[in-house]
Amino acid sequence: MSASSPSHSAPAEGAAADDFVAPDSGLRPPGPTPSQSRFQVDLVAEAASATQDKSPSSDASTNVPSSDTATPPAAPEGPGPADPGTGGEEAKGRFRVVNFADPGSVGSAASPEAAPSEYVQNGDTVMSETSLHSSTGGGQHHYHYDTHTNTYYLRTFGHNTIDAVPNIDFYRQTAAPLGEKLIRPTLSELHDELDKEPFEDGFANGDELSPSEEAAAKESAESKGVVKFGWIKGVLVRCMLNIWGVMLFIRMSWIVGQAGIALACLIVAMATVVTTITGLSTSAIATNGFVRGGGAYYLISRSLGPEFGGSIGLIFAFANAVAVAMYVVGFAETVVELLAGVDAIMTDATNDIRIIGTITVILLLGISVAGMEWEAKAQIFLLIVLITAIFNYFIGTFITVKSKESVGFFGYDASIMWENMGPDFREQTFFSVFSIFFPAATGILAGANISGDLADPQMAIPKGTLLAILITGIVYLGVAVSTGSCIVRDASGNANDTISSAFLGNCSNAACKFGYNFSSCLPEVDSCKYGLQNDFQVMSTVSGFGPIITAGIFSATLSSALASLVSAPKVFQALCKDNIYPGLGMFAKGYGKNNEPLRGYILTFGIALAFILIAELNVIAPIISNFFLASYALINFSVFHASLANSPGWRPSFKYYNMWVSLAGAVLCCVVMFIINWWAALLTNVIVMALFIYVSYKKPDVNWGSSTQALTYHQALTHTLQLSGVEDHIKNFRPQCLVMTGYPNSRPALLDLVHSFTKNVGLMICGHIRTGYRRPNFKDLATDQARYQRWLLRSECKAFYTPVFAEDLRQGTQYLLQAAGLGRLKPNTLVLGFKNDWRDGDMMNVETYISMIHDAFDFQFGTVVLRLKEGLDVSHIQGQDELLSSQEKSSGTKDVVVSIDTSKDSDADSSKLSSKAASLQNSPAIQKDDEDDGRATTQPLLKKDKKSPTVPLNVSDQRMLEASQQFQKKQGKGTVDVWWLFDDGGLTLLIPYLLTNKKRWKDCKIRVFIGGKINRIDHDRRTMATLLSKFRIDFSDITVLGDINTKPKKEHTSAFEEMIEPYRLKEDDLEPDAAERLKNSEPWRITDNELELYRAKTNRQIRLNELLKEHSSTANLIVMSLPLARKGAVSSALYMAWLEVLSQDLPPIILVRGNHQSVLTFYS
Repeated sequence: MSASSPSHSAPAEGAAADDFVAPDSGLRPPGPTPSQSRFQVDLVAEAASATQDKSPSSDASTNVPSSDTATPPAAPEGPGPADPGTGGEEAKGRFRVVNFADPGSVGSAASPEAAPSEYVQNGDTVMSETSLHSSTGGGQHHYHYDTHTNTYYLRTFGHNTIDAVPNIDFYRQTAAPLGEKLIRPTLSELHDELDKEPFEDGFANGDELSPSEEAAAKESAESKGVVKFGWIKGVLVRCMLNIWGVMLFIRMSWIVGQAGIALACLIVAMATVVTTITGLSTSAIATNGFVRGGGAYYLISRSLGPEFGGSIGLIFAFANAVAVAMYVVGFAETVVELLAGVDAIMTDATNDIRIIGTITVILLLGISVAGMEWEAKAQIFLLIVLITAIFNYFIGTFITVKSKESVGFFGYDASIMWENMGPDFREQTFFSVFSIFFPAATGILAGANISGDLADPQMAIPKGTLLAILITGIVYLGVAVSTGSCIVRDASGNANDTISSAFLGNCSNAACKFGYNFSSCLPEVDSCKYGLQNDFQVMSTVSGFGPIITAGIFSATLSSALASLVSAPKVFQALCKDNIYPGLGMFAKGYGKNNEPLRGYILTFGIALAFILIAELNVIAPIISNFFLASYALINFSVFHASLANSPGWRPSFKYYNMWVSLAGAVLCCVVMFIINWWAALLTNVIVMALFIYVSYKKPDVNWGSSTQALTYHQALTHTLQLSGVEDHIKNFRPQCLVMTGYPNSRPALLDLVHSFTKNVGLMICGHIRTGYRRPNFKDLATDQARYQRWLLRSECKAFYTPVFAEDLRQGTQYLLQAAGLGRLKPNTLVLGFKNDWRDGDMMNVETYISMIHDAFDFQFGTVVLRLKEGLDVSHIQGQDELLSSQEKSSGTKDVVVSIDTSKDSDADSSKLSSKAASLQNSPAIQKDDEDDGRATTQPLLKKDKKSPTVPLNVSDQRMLEASQQFQKKQGKGTVDVWWLFDDGGLTLLIPYLLTNKKRWKDCKIRVFIGGKINRIDHDRRTMATLLSKFRIDFSDITVLGDINTKPKKEHTSAFEEMIEPYRLKEDDLEPDAAERLKNSEPWRITDNELELYRAKTNRQIRLNELLKEHSSTANLIVMSLPLARKGAVSSALYMAWLEVLSQDLPPIILVRGNHQSVLTFYS
């Protein structure tokens, strides 16, 4: 059956095509449409004629070369010329999936008949395992499959839909070595109506790439023929070489002499336990996702976050660099001893060490720079030498030679073993001996440090590291037991120290059995030079051929030096790529096909050379060991922390770990640090903490999904749930404010004032109601939510931004009053800006505004209204957009401008937005103030950007801008006047108290004004003073106003009458029916009856304004009881007029009304 013959399939395909719209090719212009270009697909237009009839085999194996670029989306070809026959109809809208390379599929091997067993065939899809490695080798091919032959669609279940089947390529972060990054169809593209443009989505949650990852992706896509190591060459060999250090040959025998066989084995076992736990933890982290280069730094930073990773990465790289010097000096010392033995010293011992060390490190640098392949070959050679030396020693222990008996070697003997079983500490303790041995067990991260050069780090690191720990541990134990079983502790080296049979009874040590008397060796005077306690070169003496042990020492030192010389630059390069420390970016650059960090090699060489020239490493050695141990401790802690956080993303494929064992490992590492050297441990901790604080302060712009984030969420959720089970108590009352700011940067004064009394005290939610949309774009709403939340964080404003779509402001406010918050973290106070322009617009807006206040009281919320005479909304001012967007760009953030379409938006404040766009403010506009309570001030327009010319501001706009920033400044010595006229539960008093506790307001004194009777003013003052002292609220003065009920001045009353004149119903001048109809259509109108009924209340508002001007015209802030209006009885126009006349021509004033539940108490 040919690939192009079936015509009966057309109807089925046509039906399926409805899934994603495939218009007739004749009507569509050639080239990609937006919806096509988002996918890795090509439309296939097949010729209708069956003249070139292909078999399934040849059809499937036809290769069309694809582009070599690393960018995932492939531009689709437009429909080619096709016959208008049935074949062309059938082919309409068919997908061809690109960039699935299958190097093995050439010729007929790609056909279904010849498909190998690794293909999965389910009747609809076919997917090759090798497509998972689509860019690792071989040419890249296009495959197209026909649903109705023996070939299949790769993408779907036989339907022409853009919905995609699960595919590993959708989950990639980069076009890295393992394949292409494909982008699955977004929900919008599958779900939105057909006449909508598909949305351009970025990466999904957490998939956004940091610049370093983008660079890594680019490098890995460009590099060809990269050298990658397996688990033996890459991990096992390196770890074994690094763990088997010089200690094996020149200190192990001395440790057995001091501690005895039993305790020496315990020391080895203890060290092995620490390294094994760390190895298990390393394996767990390394198998929890793809591991890039950077070793210990990469593992810790991706698990615990950049703060711990950045601090440990720097000291780990430095420790490796200095370790190069340690190992090279160890090598140079051995060479100098050999030279001294043949009397070939060049100058003196110290300078010879420097000369030989410098030459050695230059040679090692040459091997490293030559490339990882050469370095790996050198390591293999050194391992062979080292293993030969170890075998040489063990063979030597079985060959007893008479000449070696005088130096204490008698071959295996139970009496020698028994004598050496217990300890014989001489000027040492168990822990001091342990501290000398432990550095010999380190080096387990040598394989992990080159994780970027491993073919499969997830398999190689666990396998190689744990096997290396096992093999080296067994060898250390074997050496401990064998040296203790065949060598005595003290020997004179004098062959004449034999014993006659007559004195044999008086001799008690093991050497007596062999006819030697070493009783002349007194530990106090160190009279003997041989034996386990005295001779560091015992293993060389015992071995079959001494020079091989010397070669083993050389091999051990040089291999460790070489491993450290490679590890340090690799770790440092990964650290620099992440830009944790901005000044170190130059070291991130790599060269060649393996991305070798040549600059890092030179830096490491420089550090190593400096320490080699010191030639005295006894002081620095314990610090290096502590640096390594700090890394081990953090790796163990990472596993514990990730398990504790219980994040769904923590699912290592290596299962043999336990969170509590890892915690024990972390504690053990810390204990060992102090055992080895207490001052070095303290120094290490100080350095780690200093770097941690620095990175925390700098806040690098990275998000790695660390376990710290997961645990923070876990704790927040747990505590929120716990809080929900506890009843509120008056003592713990906090004003939790729902602030109707609109976009947070459009009303800075409202944001700053509320933030002043909620910061670190209560919840603050910036509510934004977006109205007037025919078809709300919820995706834009979510984007804005994320952007403005970031803006609040960058402005150091502790608040949440919550936007909603609604028919009008009142409905949106009701949504927020009901749904904002979580559990006990719910708002209890509504904060509004005063509607300054209420007389200019549609009075139905006033009706809505007043209804919002009524709704707040219905929901048992307190209400706060802020009024500045200049107004609150600064978003309409020309020039703000350009400045803010330039600030956003200069701050290096990805979100540049957030547009506000004024035709569609209106906010909860009076003034609607009239700007073309309101942009995000960011760090250059944020100026730190020492007196500033730690809050960064946002100064959008007072300081102009020279590069962006703006239209000069008119006087009123300039005044508004200055007024909008007045709460960002320190208030100085002034007053906060509290007009506590009605008892609302205490909120009117609590807010000014919280304000004056803040740095910005601490110099302001609270003055309290209350109403009273003229004949009992003193009594009322004393009563209020008693109450305030019981509440423990400081005040500077209490004023009792006895003349509140005095009639206001006539001109003020007439001005009020004039103000409300346009809003009166004047029902006496209308027919009753007409008046009723007008009142129903315009419910805000003021009736004559209502005006007469509330005449006294109206006069009180006018009189209070006169008193406010008299007493509080110089106050920094006035806090006043908000007058209440009975719902349904007082029209919105009259209530608005009361608020207007009460608060006009005054300093900043907030009108406060609690919900009449007590928020203050004097009980403990």
